[in-house]
Amino acid sequence: MRVILITGASSGIGAAAARAVAAPNTALALHARKNRPGLEKVGSAVAAAGGEVLLLEGDLAHRGTGTRLVEETAAKFGRFDVLVSNAGFADRRLVGEVDRAAWDASLAAMTSAFFEMVTAAKPWLVKSGAQGRVVAVSSFVAHAFARGIMSFPASAAAKAGVEALARALAADLAPGGVTVNCVAPGFIEKDADGHAAVPRERMAKVSESIPMRRYGKAVEVANVIAFLCSAQASYITGQTIHVNGGLTL
Repeated sequence: MRVILITGASSGIGAAAARAVAAPNTALALHARKNRPGLEKVGSAVAAAGGEVLLLEGDLAHRGTGTRLVEETAAKFGRFDVLVSNAGFADRRLVGEVDRAAWDASLAAMTSAFFEMVTAAKPWLVKSGAQGRVVAVSSFVAHAFARGIMSFPASAAAKAGVEALARALAADLAPGGVTVNCVAPGFIEKDADGHAAVPRERMAKVSESIPMRRYGKAVEVANVIAFLCSAQASYITGQTIHVNGGLTL
């Protein structure tokens, strides 16, 4: 059995990733901060695909939550092979508008939470060897600046930190065959009932800044995540794969 933990799995990219990797002989620990109905819906889809399911809740901005998620997953299934660190949020306030508390919240929920999870997962990943995978979901906000593209300073710093930590971990774990990569989505369509960082009425205008002239779909990001989690991606590590319709060209 292969054991996979996906954070932020109740909707959007996380939910799509769970559906993309769900299969017999696979156990998925699915995390959400508080959207239990969404999490249960995704869990049902995973079970229907033949996978085992563990549902977990917790605010990753709180110290210790990331460690607990890994420990509970490993305790339930007796192993831990894959971490998909997806949970996060966007803060659009500019420098001078965002305060220290909000800045710290972005770093805590994304960079520090990722640090906690990979620290707790590292012994399990080493044991998993060539089956071990870490995929962290970054964002275009850590790469695309100017050209009329909106800026997310706190989120950009948090995601850039995730990418740097992922590269350091990739070098550390490479001798054992474990791969560590990031996926950086561009503007992605949200679920109909989900929170959108960009007001929906501005989507058409924002699309003009994207070479492909459209938002991406969650499943398009999930397909890349699933590939990086697979055996076919065994020689790819330390990379950030952009799924953004050419936004950062």
